[in-house]
Amino acid sequence: MENKYNEMAKVFKVFSDPNRLMIVEMILDGEKCACTILEDLNISQSTLSHHMKILCDSGIVNCRKEGKWNYYSINKDGYKGIYDFLIKIMESSDANNYSDKSCNCR
Repeated sequence: MENKYNEMAKVFKVFSDPNRLMIVEMILDGEKCACTILEDLNISQSTLSHHMKILCDSGIVNCRKEGKWNYYSINKDGYKGIYDFLIKIMESSDANNYSDKSCNCR
């Protein structure tokens, strides 16, 4: 079970960088070539490579190589654990509108 939380923590850490958030948003609507991402972000090629490695290693993004170009797309399976966790948080916030009457720690 601890491994599940370690994996989720890694994904949240991946999302803690504004450039990576922008990259993910850019490829939400479909596969993008690295050169397209590079133009839109206005960062260096080495910086993009660094961010793409982190995104791919985390399982959030897929990479497909064609010739000398890399094409990136969202790996929907990479979000599954995080999605389920966030849904639980949203659902529990509705359930937390009552107090725990069985608590004896007063």
